[in-house]
Amino acid sequence: MMPWGKALSAVLVVTPLALAAQAPKSQHATVTQLVGTTQVTIVYNRPSARGRTLFGKGGVVPWGKVWCPGADTATTIALSRDGVVGGQPLAAGKYSIWAIPGPDEWTLIFSRAANVFHIPYPGEARDALRLNVKPQRGGLFLESLAFYFPAADAERALLNLHWGETIVQVPLAVK
Repeated sequence: MMPWGKALSAVLVVTPLALAAQAPKSQHATVTQLVGTTQVTIVYNRPSARGRTLFGKGGVVPWGKVWCPGADTATTIALSRDGVVGGQPLAAGKYSIWAIPGPDEWTLIFSRAANVFHIPYPGEARDALRLNVKPQRGGLFLESLAFYFPAADAERALLNLHWGETIVQVPLAVK
């Protein structure tokens, strides 16, 4: 084999191994819940606290600014059938999730711009739904951001967005 051929072979073998060894800081996650016959799927990347202040002045996520709860690509939620989110109708489909956190109230945004990067926010013109939700604090500290369903049955479910000691809970129902 010629010298340049050996070099090319080495690059082709070593490069994928080196890239595979570099795991992202924010791990990928998917959570799926059936609510009756409606499938709800959330796809996101999980940033970690790593000793940082998470919310508020001086935090990773300042009060009053639009934030995508996740990392890298925008977090998405997909509903296989029409549903009711926080008491408001949301058509079947895929949406990106955004939030405007505040100390006493959060605004959750479901945007029709589903396949986008986590910054910048696509804008109000793409919003499908906005909800105002009271955050809960205290209890279990979660190092990495998580979306989960603490309760679900054939007609409704509770969806939690949880990072650090902050939990934002949204009721979901099927039509």
